[in-house]
Amino acid sequence: MYPGAYDPARPAVVTADGGRTLTYGQLEERSLRLADHLRAAGLRGGDHLALLSDNDPRVLEVYWAALRSGLYLTAVNHHLTAEEAAYIVRDCGATALIVSGPLTELGCAVRELASGPALHLGFDDGSYEKALAAASPEPPAHQPRGVDMLYSSGTTGRPKGVKRTLPEGDVREVPSMFQLLFQPMYGFGEDTVYLCPAPLYHAAPLVFSSVVTATGGTVVLMNSFDAQGALAAVERHRVTHSQWVPTMFVRMLKLPREVREAYDVSSLKVAIHAAAPCSVEVKRRMMEWWGPVLYEYYSATEANGITFIGPDEWLRKPGSVGRDGILGELRICGEDGKVLPVGETGTVYFERDELPFRYHNDEARTREAQHPEHPNWTTTGDIGHVDEDGYLFLTDRRAFTIISGGVNIYPQEIEDCLTLHPKVTDVAVVGVPDAEMGEAVKAVVQPAADAEPGPGLERELLDFVRDRIAHYKAPRSVDFTDALPRTPTGKLAKSRLRKAYWP
Repeated sequence: MYPGAYDPARPAVVTADGGRTLTYGQLEERSLRLADHLRAAGLRGGDHLALLSDNDPRVLEVYWAALRSGLYLTAVNHHLTAEEAAYIVRDCGATALIVSGPLTELGCAVRELASGPALHLGFDDGSYEKALAAASPEPPAHQPRGVDMLYSSGTTGRPKGVKRTLPEGDVREVPSMFQLLFQPMYGFGEDTVYLCPAPLYHAAPLVFSSVVTATGGTVVLMNSFDAQGALAAVERHRVTHSQWVPTMFVRMLKLPREVREAYDVSSLKVAIHAAAPCSVEVKRRMMEWWGPVLYEYYSATEANGITFIGPDEWLRKPGSVGRDGILGELRICGEDGKVLPVGETGTVYFERDELPFRYHNDEARTREAQHPEHPNWTTTGDIGHVDEDGYLFLTDRRAFTIISGGVNIYPQEIEDCLTLHPKVTDVAVVGVPDAEMGEAVKAVVQPAADAEPGPGLERELLDFVRDRIAHYKAPRSVDFTDALPRTPTGKLAKSRLRKAYWP
C-alpha cells in the first residue's frame, strides 16, 4: 500500500515530544508535490536524490516522493565531515540535494565540495516549501517504484553505496521487498505505533519507518536516542513496535532501577533489534524487564539475505540470530570456499537466485563480496556457524578477528563479557601489535562516571574476564578512554580505533 490509501486525518509521523504531526493526507499530498517538482526539474527514473537531514518528519515526504518517481534515494549521515558527506553525494551522482535546517551550513559545504548537485532545496530556508506550493498534487498516471541506495556505515573502510536494481511496477500496486518481509513477520498495520530512536539515514530505521507508513501505522520519531527519553516516549505514545540496537539496551539497563520502573512499557508487543551483536546476558535481562517481546533479525544494508528469531525460539537457542528460509539460503564456507559442516566456524554467505546488489562504482568490492565459485553467493564479512537445527550463531566480523600466536580470537565474546560490568560504560576489544605473538588482545574501556581509571580498575577488569572465559582469550591490557567511536545506531567503528595502535 501507499500513504494515499489511508484516512487522511490519521497521524503518519509524529515527533516524540508531541510537537509536530504529519498526517497521511499531508504525507500523500506533499510527497506528490515534491515528486512533481523533481520531474519538472528534469529528474527521471534511475536518477539519484541525496538527503541530508536530522529526524525531521519531512524525511518521509522525501522518501515517498523518491519512491513514487523511480528514483534512488541516498540519505547521508549528517555526523560525517563535509568532505566525507561530499564524497557520498559525488559518488552516488546525485542530481538533487535536500537539506534540513539544522544542517544548512554542512549542506552548503557539501554542495561546494561536491560541485553540485544542480537542484538544491532546504527545509527551513523557504526553498522546499516554495517548491511544494508551486507544484501539482495530482497523482500522475504512472508512479514507478524507486528504492533507497544507502551507504554502508564504513566501520571497516570507506562507505560503499549499496545499489539494487529498481523494482518493476507502480508504487500503488507493488509492495516493497521490505514490506513483504516485515509486515507479516511483525504484524505491522493500522494499529501500529512504531518508535524510531535511531537516525533515519541508516537502513533499518528508514526501512521500518517506510513499512509503517506503507501499512497505515504511526511513526514516532526521536531526534536522537536518550535512554530515559525512549522509555518516556514508549509510555506517552503507547508504543506497540520499536527497533533498537544492543547499545541502547545496555544504556537503558544501566539506568537506576527506580528510573526504569517509573515508566509503563506494557504497550510493547514487538521490540525488534539488529545491526550489532547482542550478548546473551543483555538480551536475557531485557526480556525479564519487557517480557517475551524481543525479536531479532540478522541482515545488512546489502539485504543479500536475512535470518529471523522470535523470543520463544531464542530462549531455546540463546545467542542465535535465527534461521534462513525467507530471503537467501545460508552457507558457511571455509577459507578455501568449501561449505563447512554443522558446527564449524566460517564466513557467512547467502545464496540467492541472482546477484542481489552491487557496490556503486566499485566492481572490485562487489567481487570481494561474492563467493569465488558461486557469484550469487554473497557475504558482508561476518563469521559464524550453524547448529544441527539450522540456527545461525555469529562469532564476529572477519576483519576484526585477532590472530594471536596462530590462534583465532573473536573480540565479540570478550566485549560481551565486559559490557555489563558495573564500572564499564562502553568497551571495545582489538588486536594490537605484539613482537612475540603477532597480535595481543587489548580492551579499550570507557569507564563509568563513578569509576576511577587506572591500574586498579585494569586489574579488576582483567580478573573479571579471566574468571569467565579461557585465559588465552583474555585481554593482556586495558586502555581507558573518554568515549569510543560509535555510529549513532550503536555500531562500533573499530577500524578507526585500531588505527591508533597500528602504524
